[in-house]
Amino acid sequence: MPPRVPVIAFIGGGPRTAGVLERLAANQPGLFHGPLDIHVIEPYQPGSGRIWRYDQSPGLLLNSTAADVTMFTDESVTCDGPSVQGPGLSAWAAGILDGSIRDVPALEPHLLAQLRSLTPSSFPTRQLQSKYLEWFFGRAVSALGPETTVTVHRDTATGVERSSGDTHSVRLASGTVLTADVVVYALGHTDSVPDVETARLSEFAARHGGFHAPPSYTTDVDYSGIEPGQDVIVSGMGLAFVDLLVLLFEGRGGRFEERPDGGLNYVPSGAEPRLWAGSRRGVPYHSKISSTLRTPVERPRYFTASAIDALLAEHQELDFRTQLWPLIAKDAGYAYYRELFTGYPDRVLGSWASFEARFDALDWHSPLREELVAVSVPDPGLRLDLEKLDHPLSGCAFADHDTVQRSVTAYIQRDVDLRTGPDHSETLALFTALLFVYMDLGRLVPQERLNARSQQAIHGWWHGFFSFVDSGPPSHRLREMLALHRAGFLKFLGPGMWVRADESLGRFVAGSFQSPVVVDASAYIEARLPSASVERSANPALADLHDAGWGTEQRLLTSEGTHSTGKLLISGNYQVLSPVGTPQQGLFAVGPWTSGWGAGAFARPNTNAAPFRENDALARRILTTVAATHPTESQLTSF
Repeated sequence: MPPRVPVIAFIGGGPRTAGVLERLAANQPGLFHGPLDIHVIEPYQPGSGRIWRYDQSPGLLLNSTAADVTMFTDESVTCDGPSVQGPGLSAWAAGILDGSIRDVPALEPHLLAQLRSLTPSSFPTRQLQSKYLEWFFGRAVSALGPETTVTVHRDTATGVERSSGDTHSVRLASGTVLTADVVVYALGHTDSVPDVETARLSEFAARHGGFHAPPSYTTDVDYSGIEPGQDVIVSGMGLAFVDLLVLLFEGRGGRFEERPDGGLNYVPSGAEPRLWAGSRRGVPYHSKISSTLRTPVERPRYFTASAIDALLAEHQELDFRTQLWPLIAKDAGYAYYRELFTGYPDRVLGSWASFEARFDALDWHSPLREELVAVSVPDPGLRLDLEKLDHPLSGCAFADHDTVQRSVTAYIQRDVDLRTGPDHSETLALFTALLFVYMDLGRLVPQERLNARSQQAIHGWWHGFFSFVDSGPPSHRLREMLALHRAGFLKFLGPGMWVRADESLGRFVAGSFQSPVVVDASAYIEARLPSASVERSANPALADLHDAGWGTEQRLLTSEGTHSTGKLLISGNYQVLSPVGTPQQGLFAVGPWTSGWGAGAFARPNTNAAPFRENDALARRILTTVAATHPTESQLTSF
């Protein structure tokens, strides 16, 4: 009898699954010679999935330019599988217009208009991105060849059980049961069942006729309960906050008009609420940068493979703050000051060669390094202060409401000026240096060689700091915030924000630890994604994985005790691990809710991007797994 065809089931069919399918196609000729039967379980459109689906507000944009988005594992990616060149989003759009790319379904007129106006520096709509991702999924499926069948189930996986032998039964909400040799959990961002505090806030709002939106993907929340003119407290000023502004203002018929001074005016529709926004930092994410580098930023100079290997040889465990962060910070400083010296010599004293030689020899935290910068850069505002960058309003005591408003708006305006003006490209050098390190961290540092405190710091503080500096919105979103503020629809609470439910008032009360300003409102929105929690996952397949005892949350033993990250514990080769650390044969997981490095699903071209390295390694692992358990007919006859 011919060998049985191995079956691979993907739970989730968004861009991460599409990327792994592309890598399966690229690696299959060298690792497995035979047919495959692949099932993709995805209730939304495969390729885009839930987060990037077409069915969302047309006003929502990517936070990356068209030139900075690709799904292809290009030649820059250091992986064992072969590279595959292909068009990023910008080239894909151009290819549709010039007819060189034809395998695209008919696009609606407004998307065709977007294609015609798109430039490499444009920030595309998420609707347009959804079409690129869906096209890529189709291309990846086609690349698998005629011997491989791919079946898409527009359904939801509810659980997995061990079947006979090494196979698994995957249950779907429709009642269908699939038998699979390999199951890959690739779910992207998922929701969580409310924790005790979140449930208490929602119950409070319901009992007092108010409104509470817990952490969630912004576009999935029903904001129809927010009435025109209503005061709304908002915690969080990151990317979810930007989306919220789009939905509550332009989404309700408002519009922005250009002013002669380059600013914006907001023209209301009459349906707007009034927002009181704050956060831990009290300011929005830094905007994207439109300047041009005078001197290209090189790959990291200090955070290198040789430096990390030397640390690993000397230490059993590495500490992020004392051993890795000084190298990261020094790379950021090197790129920043190199651009400042070579691009704007009138702003510094001395030559770059002299500064570089002294900078090279000094530790980032050395007082001598600080003295060197103080002598070489006369303007204190041009000296790189990473602590100040992270907490720009730290130590400020605001006397009253007006002081808070002036301070936050001045900060936003300066950020826009620095990152959109042509004469501050040192901000772009800093951006690029941090991006390079962020991409290299997971490649160079084995996660298991980090102490528990460092794993917390990387997944917590470092990811948050990088996102704050490098993953912000297009600059016009910050200009829109200023316009909304001038129009009276957006007020700022400042840093160190706190919120409580006040039973005596029957309303939410909010303020800042750094100012006397206190406001109350019947509506409270937590503008952020929910924290990872496999134990409380609202996704039935993840919840089943935990409840069945096959998977567990990652737990770190720190000096304060055991800390759960909420993420699914996986091995270095993406296998699901049991509560006692045993690899679960045939079960793999990848994505932001796993204990891996949590790279995104797509990335910039030519950056040796982490998600593409991960996709390749996972695809090769899947193929070697099925090759070991399913010898092909040619392999059988060779014995």
